[in-house]
Amino acid sequence: MTMRPLFTVCIPAYNRADLLSPLLDSILSQECTDFEVLLCEDGSPDRSRIAEVVRQYQARHPGRIRYEENAVNLGYDGNIRRLVERASGSYCLFMGNDDLLCPGALSTIAAAIARHPDCGVVVRSYASFDQDPTSFKQVYRYFPDEHVLPAGAPAIFTAYRRSVVISGMVIHRDSALEFSTPNFDGTLLYQLYLVGMILSRRSVVFVPEIIALRRDGTPPDFGNSASERGKFVPHDQTPESSIHFMRGMLAIAAHVEMSTDLQVLEMIRADIGHYSYPILSIQARRPLRQFLQYVRQLAGLGLWRYPLFHLYFMALLVVGPDRADRLINAIKQQLGHTPRFGSAHRR
Repeated sequence: MTMRPLFTVCIPAYNRADLLSPLLDSILSQECTDFEVLLCEDGSPDRSRIAEVVRQYQARHPGRIRYEENAVNLGYDGNIRRLVERASGSYCLFMGNDDLLCPGALSTIAAAIARHPDCGVVVRSYASFDQDPTSFKQVYRYFPDEHVLPAGAPAIFTAYRRSVVISGMVIHRDSALEFSTPNFDGTLLYQLYLVGMILSRRSVVFVPEIIALRRDGTPPDFGNSASERGKFVPHDQTPESSIHFMRGMLAIAAHVEMSTDLQVLEMIRADIGHYSYPILSIQARRPLRQFLQYVRQLAGLGLWRYPLFHLYFMALLVVGPDRADRLINAIKQQLGHTPRFGSAHRR
């Protein structure tokens, strides 16, 4: 009988064949070898090129990489669910198809899991880059040291928003399989649903080490599947798609609250309000009238209640997104981690 690996490194593959080799190299060079790699290709125009890249790596690393092709385009959420279904590992570690896994990442996460055997989710620190992965644009670190929260409402709302970026995220595979549902297809946030449900039963671990590198500058490729069409636009992040995304975040939080009887929705809404700068800045370069309409729609989701929402909005208007970005980044660099606002982060 084949022993179950600790990790399945899960890659939702769609286009970007040219960026697949660096990602696979970053995974296959890990010193920890207790893992398999699983790619599920989702019917992209690059399917044949992706398959050829994978075949070359399978030849060099026999038995390490599994490759499957979805019969229909499932979309982002459906493909994440498919990866969980097909994974063999005790934990799924997700990687975006254009990102990189840092050296020592698997060993770091394996050690954290060994210290906390009831771990259901590992929230990683990560960094962003443009072309050169040794030159970080920003570092996203939520606690300066390893931080553990037991199952319950604090675990859910502390991990929830910080799990939007998929690369390096780790979830307990069997728990994720138990909660499988297509109800949130077309939100691009299936991992948030899994995080919420899993953390109602298991603990979360935040690791301070940078686990993954997120590549900036590659346009989003959502809006092609039946579940995403009309909600997202390939190669663009429109104000309408951003509002749909935020509504999805709150709808999933409401579902988690109803399903678990844990009062998390308003805490999650407050957390989003306290950290709403990225949500605002993503549309701040639009024409002023369009940006103001976008802000009004965000306010209508309840974010108007939080003073920091208004502060970020005014900063973007007064100094502009470029200078505001530099200021936010300078604060984070000075602290060494993301500032913590509100009761959600009091130990």
